[in-house]
Amino acid sequence: MSASEQIRALATILYKEIHRFMRIWTQTLIPPAIMIMLYFVIFGTLIGKRIGQMGGFDYVQFMIPGLIMMSVISNSYSNVVSSFFGQKFARSIEELLITPLPHYLILLGWILGGVARGLLVGAIVTIVSLWFYDLNVNNWPLCIFVVTSTSVLFSLGGFLNALFAESFDDISIIPTFIMQPLIYLGGVFYSIQLLPPFWQTISLANPILYMINAFRFSILGSSDLEALGFSIYSALAMIVGFIVLFSGICLWLLNKGRGIRS
Repeated sequence: MSASEQIRALATILYKEIHRFMRIWTQTLIPPAIMIMLYFVIFGTLIGKRIGQMGGFDYVQFMIPGLIMMSVISNSYSNVVSSFFGQKFARSIEELLITPLPHYLILLGWILGGVARGLLVGAIVTIVSLWFYDLNVNNWPLCIFVVTSTSVLFSLGGFLNALFAESFDDISIIPTFIMQPLIYLGGVFYSIQLLPPFWQTISLANPILYMINAFRFSILGSSDLEALGFSIYSALAMIVGFIVLFSGICLWLLNKGRGIRS
């Protein structure tokens, strides 16, 4: 295939993915905004007044970066895993794999679709958060890089889940029993400096902790990582490393037909 044909094919996959979740925007975009608004009302306005400050910031201000990142992670992952598994279940992926289209473009098309939904929901949540607190970003380049790379990473995670899933029940196991606990234990609602030393050490094994704190640093200029002796660059290196690892695994599985060809 020529370069122009590959670009058109990639654009077609991306358009299909965006059209898929925009066609049912009341189910894909509005519910996350409502859920986050409830978090702000319950945890920020009601409980936050009793908590006071967290990590040197007002509780609502401390919570905003974590809630934005939580929305981006969840929606990037769920968009790719549900879309790709649906196509795999309908066996239309097999038809796509026998075309001259390179496998990396197939992967890229689905990943960009997940990133599009994740960032769009993240933007909506950010707008909602402005109703509760006047947000000032400390470092725009770092903010954009962290949120985009995290969205890419969890889109790849959703792709892997879809490849290994054999039923629709399988695509809900990892988000429910692994991702959600890791997100809530990743410092979204609290500073891990409040934890005893033993649980601080356990929390450091949670990769989502580094992503949330890197994003919090880009907005507030401070995070738990620095207090615990870690630099923001270590968090960025970890995100990039996981992206490279997951991309390689996804391409290898696609080339082998693992999880697609019966």
